[in-house]
Amino acid sequence: MISHCREVYPSEACGILAGKDGRVHKVYRMTNAENSAVSYLMDSREQLAVMKELSNQGLDITAFYHSHPYADALPSPKDIDLAFYDDPFYVIVSLAHKDPLIRAFEIKNGIVKEVEILTDS
Repeated sequence: MISHCREVYPSEACGILAGKDGRVHKVYRMTNAENSAVSYLMDSREQLAVMKELSNQGLDITAFYHSHPYADALPSPKDIDLAFYDDPFYVIVSLAHKDPLIRAFEIKNGIVKEVEILTDS
């Protein structure tokens, strides 16, 4: 996910994290149809293909991710407005500092709550 964000810099990267029971098993790199440094829109055909694949594999969308090339890892007003799904988390990777900063959020009905990210060591 971080390498994807770095590769498309200075544009925003976007993608889907898929898995089961809140654990991520697969990263799907998506095309930012807006090719913008300040916003993203997943390519709808790619998104549909990924959702079909997830259904066939019995996986869930654990989270949607995108990068903020020049801003902190906090949801923008547009990010909040476009948070259409209640169950997946929303992960933001900030590249505004020397080291990437990754934060995850639950966004429901315009209410934003940060959630802890746990990794296997």
